[in-house]
Amino acid sequence: METVRLTTAQAIVRWMLAQHIEIDGESMPVFAGVFGIFGHGNVVALAEALEPVQDRLPTWRGHNEQSMALAAVAYAKASNRRRIMVATSSVGPGSTNMVTAAAVAHANRLPVLLISGDTFAHRLVDPVLQQVENFDDPTITVSDTFKPVTRYWDRITRPEQILQSLPQALAVMLDPADCGPAYIGLPQDVAAEAYDYPAAFFADRTHHIRRPGPDQREVEAAAQALAAAERPLLIAGGGVHYSGAVDALRAFAETRGIPVVETVAGRATLLWDDPLYAGPIGVTGSTSANALANDADVVVAVGTRLQDFTTGSWSVFRDPDYRLISLNVARFDATKHRAISVVGDAQVSLARLGAALGSYRAPASWLDRAAEARADWYRYLDALSTPDTEVPTYAQVVRAVNDLSDPLDYQVAAAGGLPGELNTGWHSKSVHSFDCEYGYSCMGYEIAGAWGAKMAHPDRDVVAWVGDGSYLMMNSDIYSTVFTGHKVIFIVCDNGGFAVINRLQVNTGGAEFNNLLRTARHEQLLRVDFAKHAESMGAIAEKVTSIEDLKAAFGRAKAADRSYVIVIEVDEYSWTEGGAWWEVGIPEVSDREQVRVARAQLEAEKKHQRAGI
Repeated sequence: METVRLTTAQAIVRWMLAQHIEIDGESMPVFAGVFGIFGHGNVVALAEALEPVQDRLPTWRGHNEQSMALAAVAYAKASNRRRIMVATSSVGPGSTNMVTAAAVAHANRLPVLLISGDTFAHRLVDPVLQQVENFDDPTITVSDTFKPVTRYWDRITRPEQILQSLPQALAVMLDPADCGPAYIGLPQDVAAEAYDYPAAFFADRTHHIRRPGPDQREVEAAAQALAAAERPLLIAGGGVHYSGAVDALRAFAETRGIPVVETVAGRATLLWDDPLYAGPIGVTGSTSANALANDADVVVAVGTRLQDFTTGSWSVFRDPDYRLISLNVARFDATKHRAISVVGDAQVSLARLGAALGSYRAPASWLDRAAEARADWYRYLDALSTPDTEVPTYAQVVRAVNDLSDPLDYQVAAAGGLPGELNTGWHSKSVHSFDCEYGYSCMGYEIAGAWGAKMAHPDRDVVAWVGDGSYLMMNSDIYSTVFTGHKVIFIVCDNGGFAVINRLQVNTGGAEFNNLLRTARHEQLLRVDFAKHAESMGAIAEKVTSIEDLKAAFGRAKAADRSYVIVIEVDEYSWTEGGAWWEVGIPEVSDREQVRVARAQLEAEKKHQRAGI
């Protein structure tokens, strides 16, 4: 057997270079690049292996391990889970910085390969710099913190172990049902150790994303339930995008006369003016979608894990006899809440379900009602987005940018108030043009994620929506976008703190406390000059005070040759309403009358909550 002698790190890199994937008939590398911050644990062996192959596997320098791993997650989302970025770190804090990003990928079912340095397998020099010692179990290192937040985990303690581990890690990341992050812990001595690897391990291989079909008995059960529906509703989740099932879902809905609503991850499945589209559903949703959900007798959830923000903490489906059909490639998601499960790829399963339905079509009056509800919702948004306030509102800012954006512009957002405002107010002009990370609702994703999205879509403008809180939490990748030439337009909406959580605090009876800057303990109430800060990182930046000024600035940003930051102060108390109820833990006992009233309202709303069904 022909062998080649390589270090473990060199073998990992050579194996990655040999992996390809077929996308729309074209073969391309599975691994698009590496985000790396090097230190002891990965600089001596892994960096040495990566440096010679920059023309085939480029390494990009980030400025925080969490943010570069978040960029890798956003790249996977923008690529519809078909290509993967790698993030690597040193031992210790560099490693644990990536745990949050792993959780983001896990919650959103997105692939990323995390390779972290680890302590020495031989343990002769324990404790090494940055080692966290476990008194009861010497095998435990910070690598173990990744176990709850990865789909595949391994610590390589012998060079030959990668022969089994790497293919398994990739199989998980490319599996539509099990997709998620994979973690490889690489002890310093093992990374540098040589082994005679079989040359066949490095042969080029082309992978495909499988399309598993559903069990016909499940299809027939779902078809029987749907064929009896008078008020059916389709929920489009993120899995519709990942399956490439957008056209299949729309055709299914059109043939059957069924209105379509979207989850946050499913946004931009249908265009805003599609006659089948009834709006976003749930807590950050529309009155139109939620009203239909209230009355629907059969709900077909396609490619969604049915998070509480989608279901209004399981209160939006109010027909006591409603039936849930959950069509999902992941068995875990398909079988939730006593659903009629159809386990299979969305595109294949929709075709099979359509064939089993025969001539069924929902009553025309139901789709007419959806159109009327959506028209009412759009009239509300139009009125809300009219710039007639002294301080601009989120809704006004969103509409102004929406009107000026090109159809293919790609929007990136995450935590805070902006997801709700964008999910409700954004009119999608093209399919798969909207990434709002709301599976883990991770502050800091916005700037880093936009960097990764731009790598995936170099020919499209990427617009990142950032609150002042998220900006302060993680902003260094503005510099990364300038440094690497990946232009992003950043819209920084400054409302003086964590205003959306202040809203939740007040709406549940609490006193304003520690969320807005002025309600937090302080000696000097200063507002950060975000424009100057962004300029210091090489971006072009300006602060505007009105919607008209924002429109002019956005035009300049579109024409700019590098990343552009537009800062605008927005009202901290103005919000788009229309979403569903959301359960939070309001105290049963409180000295505040407002809290007691809010608790009573909670108990009243819980009567609409479905107890696991």
